[in-house]
Amino acid sequence: MRQNWQMFETAISTETCNSMVESLCVIEPQDGKIFSTNQDSDFRKSKIRWVHNQPAIKQFLYEKICEANRNAFNFDVENYCQIQFTEYSSEYGGCYSWHHDVDWNDNKAFDRKLSIVVQLTDHKSYEGGNLEFDEVQGPQPLRLRKQGTIIVFPSYLRHRVTPVTSGIRHSLVAWFEGPRWR
Repeated sequence: MRQNWQMFETAISTETCNSMVESLCVIEPQDGKIFSTNQDSDFRKSKIRWVHNQPAIKQFLYEKICEANRNAFNFDVENYCQIQFTEYSSEYGGCYSWHHDVDWNDNKAFDRKLSIVVQLTDHKSYEGGNLEFDEVQGPQPLRLRKQGTIIVFPSYLRHRVTPVTSGIRHSLVAWFEGPRWR
């Protein structure tokens, strides 16, 4: 049976996670958007910061992508990605409804193949904000909430982040691309 994800529990230290949050919060935030221009204001409520010129972060994420890909997926993936630092706050009911990370309407030569999420916030500092998968049978691990945990999954897998009801959840998200799905 194929695996839906690869998880690396507490792969990053608490100190590194906290340092990343502190250093990435200085980037100018913008409202999170979706592929469609017809965005429902309740569909995605988040602040995002695009992470550029961080080769060490990109290399670390790519190493985890390669390990997960070798273990479970065997997708044609290259070392090209977009990296986003995401904030979901209870101040504005931070959430992201059911979605997948592949833009089927895009006409580029490459598609997002593997998504990676790094949990940067201590799970005790917020409520809600669970990463959930739609088409996955069986219980979904609450271990995904542990600070420093990394999950890699196919970008076509539908997922969501439930509303944050208290506190703030920070995560690092990236999408690694490969030749168009066929």
